[in-house]
Amino acid sequence: MGDNRLPPVVLSEAERLTLESWAKRRSTAQGLAQRARIVLACARGWNNTMVAARLDTERKTVARWRTRFLRDRLEGLADEPRPGVPRTITDAQVEEVVVRTLEETPAGGTHWSKRELAKVVGISPASVLRIWHAFGLQPWRTETFKISPDPFLIDKVRDVVGLYLVPPANAVVFAVDEKPQIQALERTAPVLPMLPGVPERRSFDYVRHGTVDLFAALNTATGKVITKLSAQHRAVDFRDFLDEIDRQTDKGLAVHVICDNLSAHKAPVVHKWLLAHPRFQLHFTPTYSSWINQVERWFAELERRCLERGVFCSLDDLKAALENWIKVWNDEARPFKWTKTADQILDRICRYCDRISKPGH
Repeated sequence: MGDNRLPPVVLSEAERLTLESWAKRRSTAQGLAQRARIVLACARGWNNTMVAARLDTERKTVARWRTRFLRDRLEGLADEPRPGVPRTITDAQVEEVVVRTLEETPAGGTHWSKRELAKVVGISPASVLRIWHAFGLQPWRTETFKISPDPFLIDKVRDVVGLYLVPPANAVVFAVDEKPQIQALERTAPVLPMLPGVPERRSFDYVRHGTVDLFAALNTATGKVITKLSAQHRAVDFRDFLDEIDRQTDKGLAVHVICDNLSAHKAPVVHKWLLAHPRFQLHFTPTYSSWINQVERWFAELERRCLERGVFCSLDDLKAALENWIKVWNDEARPFKWTKTADQILDRICRYCDRISKPGH
C-alpha cells in the first residue's frame, strides 16, 4: 500500500490526551513515547515518509505502528510478549531438588553437590544451583553451636544484655577478656604483593618467634579499649589488669566488668582485690557463651585487620604492631551497637533446643 492510500488516523479526545501524555512524560519508556509521537503525527494527516523524516526514524517503523494503532488502538502500542525459550524444568523437579536437599543425603556422602543432585533429578547442575539460590539453600555450608548448660543462663543473659541496652547511670561498662598465645609469625619467604588479577601471596610455612597474651577492656559506650600485654594470663595478671582499668577510669564512676567464667577471674586474689575496690562489680557470661561478650567482636577485628596477614620477625615487632593498631583504633573508636533483647536471645535458644529435641536429630 502506498502512502497515498493510507487509512486515516482519527483520534478521540481521550486517545489524544493519553498519547500526548505518553509523548511528554519523562517517566514514560522512550520506546512508548516515540510510538505515541508517531501516531500523533499520523493523525495530522502526514504520510509515513513525512512522519519518518520529522521524527528521524524509518518509514517501515512508522508503517508498523500506524497499522498496530488502527487495529488495536492504544493497546497496540504496548510491547508484545516475547516467546522466549520454553520452560524445561517442571514443578515436580523443583520440588524434588528441594526435598532431597532438605531430607536426604547422597549414598556415601554427608551432603549433596550440585552435580550429584543434578544427575539424580535429571537436570543440569546450573539449574540445581538456581533452585538452591531461589529457596535459600546452601548445603555446602555448616555452622557450629553449643547450648549452654549453665543453670543461671537466663539470669546471666538478662544481666549482660541489660548492661548493653540500659547501662547504669554514673557508671562505665567494660567487656573484658584475654586473647592468649598471640604468635609472632615470620613467613619463610617474602610476601608477594597483590597485582591486578592476582591476590597477595605468602608462603605456607612460618617461623615462630614467641607468644604474648593480650588483656582488653572494651568500653561499650565509646568503643575505646584499655589493653595490657602480658607474658601469661594468670589470676595475678588479671588482677593487675583490673588495676590498669582502675587507673584509667574516672574515680567517681562505678565500674561494671563483663567477663567469662575462667577460673582466673574467680580466684581468691581477684576476690580480695574486689573487696578492696567496691566500685568494681564483675558480671559473668553464661558458660560456653563468649559470643555475648562484645570484646570478642573487637578481637575479631584485631585478628582480621592486624594479625591474620601480619609478618612479625620478633616478639618486639608483634608487640609494636599490636600497640600501634590499638592506638589507631582508639583514635577513631566507635561503639558496637547491640540490637538483640534478652527475650529475643532466649527465644532463639529455645527454638534450637526444640529442634534438636525432635526425633531424627
